[in-house]
Formats: sequence, structure tokens, C-alpha cells
Amino acid sequence: MAAIEEQVETISAAFSGMLLRPDDDGYEEARQVHNGLIDKRPALVARCRGTADIVDAIRLARESSLEISIRGGGHNVGGLAVTEGGLMVDLAEMKGIHVDPEARTVRAQGGVTWAELNRETQLHGLAVTGGQISTTGIAGFTLGGGLGYLMGLHGLVIDNLLSVELVTAHGQVLDVDEESHPDLFWALRGGGGNFGVAASFEYRLHPLSEVTGGIVAYPIDQAGEVMRFYRDFTQDAPDALTMHVVLAHAPDGSGVKLTGFAICHAGTVEEAERDLAPMRAFKEPMVDMLGRIPYSAVNAMLDQGYPRGALGYWKSSFLSQLSDGLIEEVIARFASTPSIMNAILIEQYHGAATRVPTEATAVANREPGYNLLLPTTWLNPADTEANIAWTRETFDALKPWFREGRWLNYLSDDDGDDATRAAYGPNYTRLVEIKRRYDPENVFHLNQNIDPGA
Repeated sequence: MAAIEEQVETISAAFSGMLLRPDDDGYEEARQVHNGLIDKRPALVARCRGTADIVDAIRLARESSLEISIRGGGHNVGGLAVTEGGLMVDLAEMKGIHVDPEARTVRAQGGVTWAELNRETQLHGLAVTGGQISTTGIAGFTLGGGLGYLMGLHGLVIDNLLSVELVTAHGQVLDVDEESHPDLFWALRGGGGNFGVAASFEYRLHPLSEVTGGIVAYPIDQAGEVMRFYRDFTQDAPDALTMHVVLAHAPDGSGVKLTGFAICHAGTVEEAERDLAPMRAFKEPMVDMLGRIPYSAVNAMLDQGYPRGALGYWKSSFLSQLSDGLIEEVIARFASTPSIMNAILIEQYHGAATRVPTEATAVANREPGYNLLLPTTWLNPADTEANIAWTRETFDALKPWFREGRWLNYLSDDDGDDATRAAYGPNYTRLVEIKRRYDPENVFHLNQNIDPGA
């Protein structure tokens, strides 16, 4: 520890952020991430204010032989943002956002959340594919690929990424784009946090202020009908409409089970009315919150179900289709869920996001279909064992209907190397080659790791 203290003293004078030790004020808050199940204690938290702080933090960690973790928004369910006994590079206070309304671009630092980014871009009637929970950080979300409500119309967030300011394992600051570092830019679009610390991102924006969006819900005993309608309805869904089906509990804490749709139509009022007419005619809903709302409100409509500090354990996998057998098993498994915060969510994966070639970005999953997510959430630590067991058992019961491929940002910390390779798919070999060039010692390994020695 003496050597670490010397290094801390050396860089403290120039460091514009804070270097927090376990006994310092602010340390406990800084080490906590969104998932209350994660309880790790770094030896040092480098709460950075700018790119130079990131460079100093990496140098300090390497000279002191400390493991490095990177925290952007801190939303990753596996808790990979926190190291036990190492140095956390904390970007939480790096909140700079600059919108260029004429060029329709935005540059945002790595600690920004989607709520914060949307607030600035919506001032100009502009938007980009963002997280489905607004408290999610832009950094991890983007590096993992970035699926959201606008993916049918505008693709994944990485399909709208223009450049990244990246600090490498050697402390170099690179402005990475298609022309300057084409291989690295390819890898950053879906390769996770394997290649460095992303200090800022530049995105292409699209004109969009309001959407037709919200929740439409039905009694749980109609779940079979609702899911079969959803299966048929989404086969020919237009790009402007992204619609998920969910089995969940009423948000009032009553524990009442519901089934329904989370909807975002990014077209005109007339287009939305036309495209959603079959759903309107399908069945009288129990809850109807569908209307014309700001795009930023759609990004926040599920926030209440995932409060900061709640305990979480997630599993997910892709589906090619929603067979009757799968629907029956999903309904049966949801009936036994142990937490009134739990849900089973099936996300539509379609449109522009699926018309990008597999080899164009590091994200390999470009085939139309669905992603099934078990976002298990609970509040009482005494319920941890039951909820994790239910999630694993449900995931195993649904495996016969899974197709190849996993979504990187939904992986839990115990999913293992096979799941990581499944997320990278046929692009894994190229990712290994790029990892060897930019991080041959695997300095950045607290992530869905690409082993340079593979």
C-alpha cells in the first residue's frame, strides 16, 4: 500500500477529479452501482473529470499492479464496473454533452446516461437509438451494441456511432473513427469494454420529438391469446414500430400479474393509427397508456421497475420464432416467479438493425427475431437464493427454443466464456486479433472478455 500511496500523492496535484480510498468521504457512494446485489470494494476509486484524469488513473493502476475496472453509468447487471481490491476508473461525473443541431450530431462523455442525453438532444427535436431504461449509461450500452425502441427505424446505437475518444491500455488517447482506425472502430461497435476506456462518443442524430408510445396491458389469463397475437402481428411490423410483449406485475405493488405490450411508433400520428389498428381491434385492454408522448418518455416508461439499489440477476437469449410450446412454457414459468418485481420480456428485433451485414460491426446478431429477457429484480436480500434459482430454472426450461447467439449487455457474471463467444459469434476471431494489438496483456478484462491468448 505504501507504493500506491506514493503514486497517489504524485498524481493528486494535477488530478482534477477525486482519488477515493476506502476511508474517504464519498467512497461508499462511488463504489456502488445500480445493481444492489454487487458488493465489491476497490482499493481506490479514480473519479475522473476529464480524459487526462483517465490517462493518469490507468498509469497509476498499471504502475501499482492494480486490477482495473471501468464504470460508466454503472448499470451493467453483472457488476463488471467494480473491481475487488483494484482501481475503479469512474466516469460518473464526466457529463459533458454538445449537440450540433445543424450537423445533427452529438458528442457526449462516458458518464452520461440516456435520460441526460435525451434531454439535450430533444431540445432540438433530435434523437438516436437509446436505452429502454433511461438510467442506463451510454458507454456500456453503446460498446455492447445498443438495442432500443428506434432500432427498427434507425438501427442499433452502434449503427449511428461516428467516433469514440478512447484511452488505451498504454495511456494513448485515440480519436477513433472509420477513417483513422478502421479495425478498432469496427471492434468498438459491439466489442464491449475490451479495448480501452471510452472517454466520449459521437453519434448521428435523427429528427424526432414525439412518438406514439406507452403500455397496453391485459389480464394474465389472456396471456396465451396476447402472445399469439403479438407473434402474428410483429411478422410484418413496419420499421417505425418497435413492440415488446411482457408478462409482469402491476406497478402498484399489489402483485397482480398482467400481460401486455411496450410500444414505440416513431412515425406520424396517421401512420401510427394505421399500423396499430389491428392491436386496437384485437381485445379491450385492462390498462391503456398509449398516446402521443415525447420520445424521452418512452425511454423512461420502464424505469420504475428497475430502481437503483434493487437486487438483480438477468438471463437472456435469442429466439427465431414464438412457437405455441414456447408460449405455454413462458406462461407456466411466470406463474411461479418469486418476486412481484419480476417479468419475462420478449423484445422485437427487426428492421434496420437486421439489415446490416454480420461482418460490418462486431455485433454478430443481425438476424430478425426476438430476444427473450429474464430481468429478475427483488428488494429483500433474503429472497436472493429463490430469485436466482427461479431465473436459472426458467432459462433452462426455455433452452429448447433458443437459437444461437446472446446479447452482450444482458449477460450475467456467471454466464461464462461460451456465452461470451456466442454473443460475438463469427466475429470473435477478428476481435481477438484486434485485442492483441491494443491490449495484449488483457489489462481490460473485467468485461465480457476477449482473451488475447485465445
